[in-house]
Amino acid sequence: MSFAEFLHQVGGMGRFQIIHTMLLTIPIVLMASHNLLQNFTAAIPGHHCQVHIDANNTRYPNATLRLDSQDLLRVAIPMDRNRQPEKCRRFVTAQWQLLDPNVTEPNGTQLDTEPCTEGWTYDRSMFTSTIITEWDLVCNLRKFRQMAQSIYMAGVLLGALVLGGLSDRFGRKAMLIWSFLQLAVMGTCTAFSPSYISYCIFRFLGGMALSGFGLSIACLIVEWIPTEFRTITIAITGFVYTLGQILLAGLAYGIPDWRWLQLTVSLPFFFFLIYSWWFAESARWLVLAGKADRAVKVLQRVARVNGKREEGEKITTEILKSKMQKELSTVKSSYTISDLVRTPAIRRIFCCLSIVWFSTSFSYYGLAMDLQNFGVSIYLIQLIFGAVDFPAKVVVTISMSYIGRRVTLSAFLLLAGLVIIANTFVPRELQIVRTSMAVIGKGCLSAAFNCVFLFTTELYPTPIRQTGLGFGSTMARVGGIVAPLAKMLDEYFSFLPPVVYGAAPIISGIVATFLPETLNQPLPDTVEEVESRSRMKRGEDTKEKIPLQNQEKVLLKETC
Repeated sequence: MSFAEFLHQVGGMGRFQIIHTMLLTIPIVLMASHNLLQNFTAAIPGHHCQVHIDANNTRYPNATLRLDSQDLLRVAIPMDRNRQPEKCRRFVTAQWQLLDPNVTEPNGTQLDTEPCTEGWTYDRSMFTSTIITEWDLVCNLRKFRQMAQSIYMAGVLLGALVLGGLSDRFGRKAMLIWSFLQLAVMGTCTAFSPSYISYCIFRFLGGMALSGFGLSIACLIVEWIPTEFRTITIAITGFVYTLGQILLAGLAYGIPDWRWLQLTVSLPFFFFLIYSWWFAESARWLVLAGKADRAVKVLQRVARVNGKREEGEKITTEILKSKMQKELSTVKSSYTISDLVRTPAIRRIFCCLSIVWFSTSFSYYGLAMDLQNFGVSIYLIQLIFGAVDFPAKVVVTISMSYIGRRVTLSAFLLLAGLVIIANTFVPRELQIVRTSMAVIGKGCLSAAFNCVFLFTTELYPTPIRQTGLGFGSTMARVGGIVAPLAKMLDEYFSFLPPVVYGAAPIISGIVATFLPETLNQPLPDTVEEVESRSRMKRGEDTKEKIPLQNQEKVLLKETC
């Protein structure tokens, strides 16, 4: 008897599974808010050098001009190539002759300019406060904006490595509770950061926690759900994440101050922490961790909630151990990340999934974290980017259920890459077409994320499932860290970033075809089970080839 049969004995997809899954998916709404938060908290408003009028009005004698008047900007701030006020320099002395409409800026005005030594004036019509305006992260300091996002992603990366492994060792529930506490505290501290350095530190620690609770939630959901309901359940969690993207657009529009916005998406985790004590530890993990007594109690509790008390009472420690003797006999006392590459089948899965996770995240964040460059309202594009995920995830859910995980994942990755590359050939004047194609590409990448998330949990066995999912998440965060750096390639050729963003999913789409299919298969509980499935598959392929080879030999003999 496998664990899946025990799961059906205590009610299958019963009341407990529905409540458990619902409470686990609520925090996912705010996961998108934290991942994409810097689109708004680090938005760059329009700005130019602060125009200073000294006490004697010697620098700018005409002190009757208003500080924000176009005339004052014209005599104090040089114009860039697009005839907009220069963001990082100002005239050393006022160029009053420029008020004459017949006079244009002389070619040598660059010699008469200086850096913004007294700060900047910001357009606060859209954002009353961001970390950019708070710490003047513009001009020579503009690189610190991307650095803050990379530091956050580095925290997510470390969290996937550390908390993913700890979850396989100490349990999913314990790490989930700790992650909720850490994210609630660090997110709140971020909102009160007195400096840029403290902001980055708190964001880094918050990123670690976000990765930890995301991985724990994934395993707790999958390990309590019967095989036939896994696809739709993971799809629902994907829809919840999409809802979070749409919610973020509304929150950011209603809360233009970055500190209040940060606080708004962080405080709810204190509430999640309170009710997280109700969650049930994964009985599947408890059995394989040698804690059969606790597993029996948890299964009996689930049976009571599902109205199967009598069936639950039939399960004892002895029955559980005897029925799962095969799984327990192949379980090691401890597992490490090295187990991901120790055996051939797991090693192939590990290598393929690492490439898929990296490239999907690399292209996804390359598009999703560059909203201000689409030429439309940042709130509108965030809303559109979120809304496109709904049809994309409906299609991917149907496709995974009937066609299979492998073909679905490969198809969406290939389509995403081709659309992103094709967008480079669309003229910049056709802004609507370019934005629409970017939205389609982003929708395909979101669908691929949904698929690889489920695929990863189904491919890895229980003892290393969290570790494998954690390393996949790690590769995704590496992609998220590298994505902003690829944007720097446009300094050489403007078409390079989209080509790179498009080539990555195409390559991973090809790599995904080497993964084994998991449609309608129970979750593997041991490494040996995964290896056995791989050997059986190779055996079937061999049996199909041998008769053909024999037939060819017979035909050759007959012709001779």
